[in-house]
Amino acid sequence: MRVPKYKGVVDTLAKQIRDGRFPAGTKLPTHRRLAADQGIAVVTASRVYAELAAMGLVSCEQGRGTFVRDPAIGEAADERSVAADALDLSFNHPAVPGQADLLRQALRDLATAGDLDALLRYQPHRGRAQDRAAVARHLRRRGLDVGRERVLIVDGAQHGLAITAMTLFRPGDVVAVDALTYPGFRVLARTLGLEPAPLPVTAGGPDLDVLERLCRGRRVRAVYAMPTMHNPLGWVLDEARRTRLVSIARAHGLTIIEDASYAYLAEDAPPPLAALAPEATVYVSALSKNVATGLRFGFAVAPDPLVPSLERAIRATTWNTPALTAELARRWLDDGTVDRLETRKREDARQRQAIAAEVLAGLPVVTHPSSYFLWLPLAPDSRPDRIAAALARRRVAVATAEPFATTPTAPQALRLALGSVGLTELRDALAAVRQEAEHDAYR
Repeated sequence: MRVPKYKGVVDTLAKQIRDGRFPAGTKLPTHRRLAADQGIAVVTASRVYAELAAMGLVSCEQGRGTFVRDPAIGEAADERSVAADALDLSFNHPAVPGQADLLRQALRDLATAGDLDALLRYQPHRGRAQDRAAVARHLRRRGLDVGRERVLIVDGAQHGLAITAMTLFRPGDVVAVDALTYPGFRVLARTLGLEPAPLPVTAGGPDLDVLERLCRGRRVRAVYAMPTMHNPLGWVLDEARRTRLVSIARAHGLTIIEDASYAYLAEDAPPPLAALAPEATVYVSALSKNVATGLRFGFAVAPDPLVPSLERAIRATTWNTPALTAELARRWLDDGTVDRLETRKREDARQRQAIAAEVLAGLPVVTHPSSYFLWLPLAPDSRPDRIAAALARRRVAVATAEPFATTPTAPQALRLALGSVGLTELRDALAAVRQEAEHDAYR
């Protein structure tokens, strides 16, 4: 069987990139130049670069050219390839001293009290009544007054987003998302065959004028939003923007998917979208960031008509959240442990932001003063993947903008997670980021 000539060009370039002949950040020849060098048509050269981009080896940037990516840097933020001894600024798993002791004590308490046999059995798909009631009490302190009948217990926020998408969408459905958004939702949309429609980002939130025009021109099924402590930009939408977003959703029949995973970090935030539009919003959050990433306990709050469908999706995916995890979470929600940890982590995040402000002073950082992450735009000619590769050699892991971008071209930026290393190590890692970013800008 004859192999098309362009496939040979793809294979050769792919091998050269993987072998290091073209380092990360190298600008490859223009489509026209590649076509002339290889004796192929310009349209075929475009196909070569498209296939290399699909393999994750290059990024094609409109108006800038085609650049080599570091093959070791995964496209999605959940592709965890960080070296064991690296300082990890790519992923947040914030912890404060004493959390392991809390777990030891909780396990001792469980061992001597209650019906342990009950924790070995299947549980109701959407969670036990007492677990859902504990979540409802917790959410009232966040400004969301709901009854336990609208709460579903899930295995973390990502599972909550997954069952919501499985319930609401069919392949090909259009979902409005921020141009920079949580990578886990991008992966989910791609897996389910959805079409993300990017909304340009502004200093105060997504461009709602674009959302309104999009809804007038296309059949948009839903909008995915992080109104309180947006990941990665750290914004907290003001009440006026929340009210307008709800108004647009109601006018065009959109379901709002509200991701509140980092919302606990923002004190005195306006009411959640789910409080403003309870009939149109699925609210998803978890205890991963405010307690521990290993505690796979999350919750979704949904309009009454959606609850049975979401419950069926839980049954189809995990059957139920493990009873032992749910019991630990319930106890910590009810005895104030979660509230105390949230307070301590807000203080910890502010301390880390202060260190970042000092080390990165003068750079165009985008963040929130109590966020566990920040966004660092780079100089126009800088290459994020090249900087990330240089930092990896220094045992510092960072994320580029690419996993967060829903537009064809990702901005030149880094997203830095601040919550996974000690304070001294954080200062050192951020200093390395600054050095490599400034060095790359003058290459």
